[in-house]
Amino acid sequence: MCKDVVLLRYSKVIFVSTSGNCRCILSKAIFNNLKNDMDIYAEARGKVVLFEEPANPKAVAIAKSKGISIEDETSKQLSNEDFGEDVLVLVMTDLLKKEIYEEYESAINVYSIREFALEAVDVEVTYGGELVDYGELYEHIENLVTKVIVRIKEMEEETEEKL
Repeated sequence: MCKDVVLLRYSKVIFVSTSGNCRCILSKAIFNNLKNDMDIYAEARGKVVLFEEPANPKAVAIAKSKGISIEDETSKQLSNEDFGEDVLVLVMTDLLKKEIYEEYESAINVYSIREFALEAVDVEVTYGGELVDYGELYEHIENLVTKVIVRIKEMEEETEEKL
């Protein structure tokens, strides 16, 4: 293999929440906003999506206040086809990780976002909370996503060193 060829461990990140219309959409948007020149993209999925729903209005408002547009986003169902060797699946809680492994036969590379970011606190549901709660949710997700990006870059560097 040529030394100037860079192998990425992951080509895609899928953020997964339960209903797929808030936490994962925010995570996807923040990731795509912060990743800069990384050759990786993010998607959002829900574990239980009975029908497509628009992004949570309070999440839309908070994202807009941060200069990020998510108003056209809708929830999408996670499927067995979403998993792959080059796909990193980051779920919002440790419990959701357990459920994904139990319910999806092709589940691979699934981590809770806090686990992958080497943090202690899951990203819990804010549904029904006040706008300030969604602001705190955004800040928590932004902190975790920033650490996820750093970790992915470190993995890429390790891969380059092995070539």
